[in-house]
Amino acid sequence: MTQGAAAAEPGRWTRFQSIVLVTLRILIGWHFLYEGLAKLVNPYWTSADYLAGSQWWFSGLFINIATAPTLLTLVDYINVWGLILIGLCLILGLLTRTATVAGIVLLALYYIAAPPFAGLSYAMPAEGSYLVVNKVLIELVALVALLAFPTGRILGVDRVIFQMRRTGALAQA
Repeated sequence: MTQGAAAAEPGRWTRFQSIVLVTLRILIGWHFLYEGLAKLVNPYWTSADYLAGSQWWFSGLFINIATAPTLLTLVDYINVWGLILIGLCLILGLLTRTATVAGIVLLALYYIAAPPFAGLSYAMPAEGSYLVVNKVLIELVALVALLAFPTGRILGVDRVIFQMRRTGALAQA
């Protein structure tokens, strides 16, 4: 095992470090879950305005999605259920690495569609004037940090699965 891999093993952190990392994972999971559920229960929610206002990389693709009803419905469905599933997995510590990567990809798409760059203005009001760094980028970077640590093995369903795999209980089942 390499020194970097040894440092990423759950037993190598202090209790405080473990609590902070798991708490960060759960809070980000809660945010994803809440955003997904809020969109799911709002019959008028759609990503059309967000996508139509895209002004950076892939803006042509995002605008095309916004103007194609069938494709927009599919993207809205994937967005809502992606948020919900990523959130649940992060909260439960289930498939944590996969959920973390999926969250990073989703947040990267949000950022690319509407980056907070000087000179770009959007029809939807921003929460502030950020100049490059906004809450989407901060949450994305927090997920990248979590990707470096197997927090699901500290507290979560991944821990149970990992222990069962290590003891051979999964092979016997």
